[in-house]
Order: sequence, then structure tokens, then C-alpha cells
Amino acid sequence: MKKNQISTTAMGIAAMRAIESERPAGQRICYDPYARRFAGPIFYYLARLFSGYGEKRAPGVQGFIVCRCRYFDDYLQAWFEAGADQVVILGAGLDSRAYRGELQRRATRVFEVDSPATQAGKMKRVKALFGALPPNVTYVSIDFNEETLDKLRACGYDPALKTLFLWEGVSYYLNAEAVDATLVWVRSNSASGSAIIFDYLYTAALTSQRQRGEIKRMQRYSGVTGEKLVFGIERGKIEDFLNRRGFTHVVDANAAWIKSLYCTGPNQGRAVAEVYAIVHAEVE
Repeated sequence: MKKNQISTTAMGIAAMRAIESERPAGQRICYDPYARRFAGPIFYYLARLFSGYGEKRAPGVQGFIVCRCRYFDDYLQAWFEAGADQVVILGAGLDSRAYRGELQRRATRVFEVDSPATQAGKMKRVKALFGALPPNVTYVSIDFNEETLDKLRACGYDPALKTLFLWEGVSYYLNAEAVDATLVWVRSNSASGSAIIFDYLYTAALTSQRQRGEIKRMQRYSGVTGEKLVFGIERGKIEDFLNRRGFTHVVDANAAWIKSLYCTGPNQGRAVAEVYAIVHAEVE
């Protein structure tokens, strides 16, 4: 993303969450009561206006995004029940998890890590919505491609605590070295029983001569947005990829599995793009 502007992708994703959240309770897949305010009126109305066109040009992307949100929410809840002591949201964007649900009720220590411009825009929205920044949230500005996560330690992160790292919608935009450095840091600076969950893109989606619509658009407009898809992992290789970096209990959630979890009943006809997946793994 551009260093002097809030992530356009973050605003677009928040708008999609907002639209999904406005569906009837029995029909929506994910729910985020703050997404519309975080996205802002322009991105919200543009997303609503072009929702049908976007699905036609990039079938299943909207389905994956809302299912991803729900999967991360469910995993976060499971880790609360398992006794997670602190949460680190890597590339937090306009994620609202720190301001709703269990994270606020339990006043759990949360670290939001993101680029300075996006984080400044996020903090402005949080203050407008809640009147002040919550005391249990620490904001850590970082450029994943140029800096390490060592800043976390300086901001109060405790490597001795059982920690959950959420890394949603980020890995695709980083170079391989930055992805590797992030995983190595997590593995080396978190207590036994800690975990990380992130989503990723299959390498073939980047190298195919017939790229999907959303991928072509992201590449075409990267000069304006500063966000280009550059990183992928070969299909079927994620477990080996993470095992070699010291992680265990790797669970790979592909599109078919995600769809079976959430696209049921009134949502059984919704598509989930098959070039994306979600993975979570633990630190021994």
C-alpha cells in the first residue's frame, strides 16, 4: 500500500463485511456491527452498487471474504476457550475484533500491527465511533516488507504468554522474505501453545495465463493503490511449508471445507473462490 494513504483494500473489505452484516440474522455468514462506520460512506455505497458486477467478474471472492471473517471469528472464540492470554492482529487494517465481543468483555490485551497511514486512519475512526481509544489495545506501526516485529516487544508484548496471531488478508501482498521473517519471528517469540491463523493464495493463481478478474484488477491498479499480489503458496504444500518453519498441528481449510461449514441453508448456493485458503498452526 502507499505509505501516505489508508489501505483501499481494507476499506473495501470492511464494506463487504458491512453489506453481509445487514442481511437477516438467519442468512448472514459473518456479523460486524462496526464495519459500515469503519469503511466509510463512499466505499460502502460503491461496494453495494457494484456488488453484483463484482461477483460476476470475480465469482466467489465475496463468499470467501465473508466466510474468512467468520472462520477467523470462530477460531478466535475457540482460542479464548483454550486460554489465550493476548492477541496480536498483524496487518490489522479496519478489523473491528478488538472493539467487540470477547476481546472487550474480557479486556484482553490486543496489539494491532499495521502501516502508519492505515493505522492513523483506523485510530481516527475508532475515536469517532467510541469517543476514545480502548485501553487494552496497543497500536504498533510497522512496514512488513522493511521492518521486523521486534517493535512489539518495545510496546509491551510479552513473549512468555500464550498468544494468538491473526493475519487476515495480508500474506498475498508481501514478498517471500517478509512472509518468512514474520513466521520465524512468531515461532521464535511466542510461548508454547501459541498459534497463528492466516489466509493465503495458491501460487498458480498468480502465474496462470488466464488470471481471475480480481487478480488482474489488483495488478493493473497497483500503481494507484500500492497493493499488488506477489506471494502465493503451492496448493497442497502448506503443511510442509509451516512444518519446516517449526510449526505443528497445521490445519489447512480450503474453499470446499469453508463452503461446507458456512454455505448451508439459505447460503448453499453461494460460491467460494477456490484459489484461496486459510491455515492455522501452533507453536510447540
